[in-house]
Amino acid sequence: MDYRKFEQGYVLRLDPGEEIVGSLTRLVEQESIQLASVSALGAANDVTIGIFNTVEKKYYSQRYQGDYEISALVGNVTRKEGEPYLHLHITIGNPVTGQVHAGHLSSATISATLELFLQVWDGQVGRKFSDTVGLNLLEF
Repeated sequence: MDYRKFEQGYVLRLDPGEEIVGSLTRLVEQESIQLASVSALGAANDVTIGIFNTVEKKYYSQRYQGDYEISALVGNVTRKEGEPYLHLHITIGNPVTGQVHAGHLSSATISATLELFLQVWDGQVGRKFSDTVGLNLLEF
């Protein structure tokens, strides 16, 4: 991972073999980022995404291996009990096969590059588990 800090946030580049969630979490910890928004694109060859079943209150995940463009990676960075909390969604596709998949990002290994913009916000927003919904919701 290579990155540069700017007044409004960070620009990151991930290289082949690097994993998105782990790399971004390390940066957030190193730079003590409390609140940020995420926007990225690139290419990956090993991606695990999921969907939350609201009735069962449980995540279901699927792993995709092969050549995929990351057409959109969006999300946010907050804190839960003082620790970094990343909430990321991804859309991947392969125009040759016509496959497109989207969901909550669990992990993704870069095959070519990832270009990520991390806009940092002043202040803090926490997370708190909601028994009603079954998820860690924003807490103001």
